[in-house]
Amino acid sequence: MGRFDEVYTFAMRDPAAFWAAAAEDIHWTRKWDRVLDETDAPYYRWFAGGELNTCYNAVDRHVEDGRGDQAALIYDSPVTGTVSQLSYRELQDAVARLAGALAARGVAKGDRVIIYMPMVPQAAIAMLACARLGAIHSVVFGGFAANELATRIDDARPKAILSASCGIEPARVVPYKPLVDAAIEMAVHKPDFCLILQRPQARAEMTAGRDEDWEAAMASAQPHDCVPVAATDPLYILYTSGTTGQPKGIVRDNGGHAVALKWSMKNIYDIDPGEVWWSASDVGWVVGHSYIVYAPLLHGATTVLYEGKPVGTPDAGAFWRVIAQHKVASLFTAPTAFRAIRQQDPDGKLIGDYDLSRFRVLFLAGERCDPDTLEWAEAQLKVPVIDHWWQTETGWSIAANCMGIEHLPVKPGSPTRAVPGWDLRVLDPDGKEVPPGTIGALVGRLPMPPGSSPTLWNARQRYFDAYLRRFPGYYETGDAGIVDADGYVHVMARTDDIINVAGHRLSTGAMEEVLAAHPDVAECAVIGVADSLKGQLPVGFLVLNAGADAGRDVAKEVVQMVRDRIGPVAAFKSAAVVKRLPKTRSGKILRATMRQIADGAEVRVPATIDDPAILDEIKETLAGIGYPKSS
Repeated sequence: MGRFDEVYTFAMRDPAAFWAAAAEDIHWTRKWDRVLDETDAPYYRWFAGGELNTCYNAVDRHVEDGRGDQAALIYDSPVTGTVSQLSYRELQDAVARLAGALAARGVAKGDRVIIYMPMVPQAAIAMLACARLGAIHSVVFGGFAANELATRIDDARPKAILSASCGIEPARVVPYKPLVDAAIEMAVHKPDFCLILQRPQARAEMTAGRDEDWEAAMASAQPHDCVPVAATDPLYILYTSGTTGQPKGIVRDNGGHAVALKWSMKNIYDIDPGEVWWSASDVGWVVGHSYIVYAPLLHGATTVLYEGKPVGTPDAGAFWRVIAQHKVASLFTAPTAFRAIRQQDPDGKLIGDYDLSRFRVLFLAGERCDPDTLEWAEAQLKVPVIDHWWQTETGWSIAANCMGIEHLPVKPGSPTRAVPGWDLRVLDPDGKEVPPGTIGALVGRLPMPPGSSPTLWNARQRYFDAYLRRFPGYYETGDAGIVDADGYVHVMARTDDIINVAGHRLSTGAMEEVLAAHPDVAECAVIGVADSLKGQLPVGFLVLNAGADAGRDVAKEVVQMVRDRIGPVAAFKSAAVVKRLPKTRSGKILRATMRQIADGAEVRVPATIDDPAILDEIKETLAGIGYPKSS
């Protein structure tokens, strides 16, 4: 039995003992009464009776342990030409003063605070200041539409909103304050006050009696100590788009979150305290919460906060510059970022301009990683490329190659095995387990490990209906896939993206693997569209590499590739080349929206869409190949 199998078996056999041992790495102001509280199953709670403060564990303890002069946070902003850093001691001072400013204005334990910020250090400081007070932060991605912000204001009912005058994109400045003003106007609930960080690129008009200048508030603030909270108290609410139009407020608790994320930094990512870690995400997403702010700081590492893009700030070598300049040991980003880099620099020529000798591992997550992207990254970077799978609801990995335990063999297309703490199963629609290698619904046997969301904000029944009702005793991930004979997980698609072609259940993800293998394809998506004869038919969309051979009929070639590799059963006959794919700001391809267009259904444009204009291009492309079909 290998080291990974030993650790995994221990976690399965005695989860309470396993997580109690992990919890010894966290500072508690009061030890827990029970590691796992099962009295309200299926709503399980971890470390019931325990008390701690997440900010103390992420900041103050490192100063007390002698890391005060170590860099805690490196801010790298190519869009403003700024690079700076905060030591753990400087971070402690900034967080304590902002906590003092909030407390002086009435924010206390249990109050909610909405943070609507760009990628600046003050966003992380705001999150930690709320944690310091025991207030519950809810970060809303900067630049979200006013009506979306308003729904979150009415659901969370915040005492305060922390924002900035603007966000900065490569080609434009995005004023935030007018969006905040409009959202407050729309919302029924009104915050007591707003703190506004004035950025020089665009100054904000202040509303007298409600808005205050961030820097002025900080200058007059008295530092505030950490406030102990119950392990089961909420640390934050993070809203995801719900299918009903009402966003779901994912709740993360303090105790289980701190234990799981601290454990993950060494055991999954193999990062040691003091090393430089970079998660190229945004604080508005769960990856930003977990792996820009909390996990690296809980572990005593140095975290990079990057205000830029993988391409265009200034070119497709942006990531290599950051890695080289800051001596980054490991990078965590989305596969879509690497597809963008590859599309612009297919031969990886820009990599040679930078010293990447300290770079050890690339981690990819956020959407399914096709084998071709993984293999391209391996070939260019000459380091392990680790795909792993998790969700906003889980807060950290469901399946991963745990580099700090044992580097298992990589199977391209698989995020390897379920991590310790996750008992992953594959079920058919009737809730019965299927044989290895058979596609079905990926589910986790309850209880989920610490760090997973225990409920939704003020929506306990909705939590049950969304995740626990369909398969009693399990958490429904909403993803479909297989677990093979070696225990390797293969996440093929969202459950909605398993299509039924003439009675055959087929994975669009498997077809995307074939399309991505074409040498001219940088990125692709396959959707299932309604068909009166076969039920559904697959349609492919292709984004080509820069410099691709204009004389090749790539669409025709990939149709033949699917026929050769999957077979005629796939009925894959339609593919089209597009300039770009519609995505969320976090890089997820909006397949469901594309499917609505193809089927002639009502199109629900997600609030998270990066550029709504792309949908018009998709409509034109679909019309060119005969969709939606006339009845």
